[in-house]
Amino acid sequence: MKKLVLALTGTALLVAAAVTYTVSARHGTADAEPAAQLTLAPGQLLFRDTATGRVGAAPLGQDGKKLGGLKCDRFAVAKQTAVCLAVRPGTLPAVTDVLVLDDHLGVRHTETLPGTPSRARVSPDGKRVYWTLFVTGDSYSQTGFSTRAGLYDLGTGRLVKTIEELPVFLGDDRYFASDVNYWGITFAPDGRRFYATLGSKGKTYLVEADYARYRGKAIRENVECPSLSPDGKRVAFKKKVGEGAWRLSVLDLATMRETALAETRSVDDQALWQDDHTVLYGLENAVWAVPADGSGAPRKLLADASSPAVTG
Repeated sequence: MKKLVLALTGTALLVAAAVTYTVSARHGTADAEPAAQLTLAPGQLLFRDTATGRVGAAPLGQDGKKLGGLKCDRFAVAKQTAVCLAVRPGTLPAVTDVLVLDDHLGVRHTETLPGTPSRARVSPDGKRVYWTLFVTGDSYSQTGFSTRAGLYDLGTGRLVKTIEELPVFLGDDRYFASDVNYWGITFAPDGRRFYATLGSKGKTYLVEADYARYRGKAIRENVECPSLSPDGKRVAFKKKVGEGAWRLSVLDLATMRETALAETRSVDDQALWQDDHTVLYGLENAVWAVPADGSGAPRKLLADASSPAVTG
């Protein structure tokens, strides 16, 4: 069953941003720059160049970025796997190619799905890619937008176009509602435990789920776009603090203690852990870093960049 998306203002802003990214990807003046041969060699910050949409790379903590020839609207890597979400130009309603890439950014597999790119991630073991797309046309959708969060398993070839049928428990009871949406999937290093945002009836929940058993439970309210730390013990997320405004925070999964990070601007992104101590995110056409314990201050890593990804 198709579901109604929540967070009306945030949804509209994200869709507008995705369309803007797509336009810039087709018409950027920096396209004249020759394409570099990129790989997933360790110690790199990979990113999406916001002027051209091309995937680029820079040594972590150093200057010297270079751009490849691949164009994406969202991009992510882990181990020797990458994923590129690229909306097809001129398609209405929008259609997105999900490109599964190898360690030289060659295409291993392609899925074509309806919708506009919103989020993309690769599991820590490199065995699954997952995404969130915005779609249009749901008959009961008052906003005109819905989300579809899906995944592709490289080992088995299993495609889950949407996790909307995931059984979820709220307290002791199975949760049923016609407006359920999911977005922002993130997997644990074991490849089994995963988290996602569930939105329904004006609220959002952090869902903890078991991929093998394919069932989950809501464990926390007001959690969006979770990102699991490398040690699997904490979740970085955006917490709604006002209409169209989110505060980047970290949740300790053992104690349920929340820590607001030093970034006080509204961050509408699925954060990425550089390591167990540092969180990366895209904001104002740049990639930023901030300590995960709430200390310090935001630090700009790279201008004209989004979709940060770190090679291990």
